Amino acid sequence: MLEVYFTGWQDKLTLAAFSMTTFTAFKKPKTGILMLNMGGPEKLEDVHDFLLRLFMDTDLIKLPVQSKLGPFIAKRRTPKIQEQYSKIGGGSPIKRWTSMQGEGMVKLLDEMSPETAPHKFYIGFRYVNPLTEEAIEEMEKDGVERAVAFTQYPQYSCSTTGSSLNAIYRYYSNKGHRPKMRWSVIDRWPTHPLLVECFAEHINNELLKFPEEKRDDVVILFSAHSLPLAVVNRGDPYPQEVGATVQRVMERLGHCNPYRLVWQSRVGPMPWLGPQTDEVIKGLCERGKKNILMVPIAFTSDHIETLHELDIEYGQVLGVEVRKRKTSGQALADLVQSHLKSSEPCSRQLTLLCPLCTNPTCGEAKAFFANQKLS
Repeated sequence: MLEVYFTGWQDKLTLAAFSMTTFTAFKKPKTGILMLNMGGPEKLEDVHDFLLRLFMDTDLIKLPVQSKLGPFIAKRRTPKIQEQYSKIGGGSPIKRWTSMQGEGMVKLLDEMSPETAPHKFYIGFRYVNPLTEEAIEEMEKDGVERAVAFTQYPQYSCSTTGSSLNAIYRYYSNKGHRPKMRWSVIDRWPTHPLLVECFAEHINNELLKFPEEKRDDVVILFSAHSLPLAVVNRGDPYPQEVGATVQRVMERLGHCNPYRLVWQSRVGPMPWLGPQTDEVIKGLCERGKKNILMVPIAFTSDHIETLHELDIEYGQVLGVEVRKRKTSGQALADLVQSHLKSSEPCSRQLTLLCPLCTNPTCGEAKAFFANQKLS
């Protein structure tokens, strides 16, 4: 019998939906934290616009005659993606989870860092409301003094975090004026100790669910969203940073079990980074390795890749029941507090362009953040 378990990190701080404190709600926020992510459609009727924005984003994907091909692909894929979302309740829960994480984060920050309080979180999605540009407008209207662009992707990629940072830069470039706020960015956090501890804790907990006689034979599969090889080959640091997270987690676990890093969510005929998650699972089963623990290593909250692709598609193919767990968001507050204390506008890594970068906006956006004066 094949036994496959899934564990993820998504919010055990569930922080039981902390409501914003009266203090924060009625006093002008001093520090605004913009939580950046791709987002996901909340309703089935939102799917088309989500896909349209995605396939028109030249930071994410470059298509021939994109102005025509992008809308065509979006329209063609909409029914299939709507069907997938209908199987997970009709929409993505990512906004709800991000709001819960944000509320808990600012409540903790007000206690941990009173000198930068009051704090307020904002959500900036790339492809659905609330869009990044709308969030920036709200922050400016609120009179935020210090703005932190906080990627919700622990590992940096030009296709995800890079696209969101480019959107912030373009907002001001298109407006033709300098920001009223002092900006800085948490652009990656693949080896943050609380992130590593979170994964390690839940992997340990899930391993205990296997029969004792099988526990040592369990293969841990760390699964992350794949990238087209064309993106990898121009120097995108994402594969390296995902690997760094995996290595730290396994060090924390004392390399207790055999493991592999695998890649999911390939789309289209172009070559993608592999091996692919579903193919690896099948290959392990054919070789008699039927005790597998799946760990979504690049996701901090549930969305279509975890709820449908991992939970449903792989579960149905293999005939298994999927188990998922939620975990703590304490790392978010710790990351922001450490960042604010550092007075650094961004990481040193952000200032380095991909060696074979072909997108001029990337360099301009990186310079925008690197040149911010925080004092």
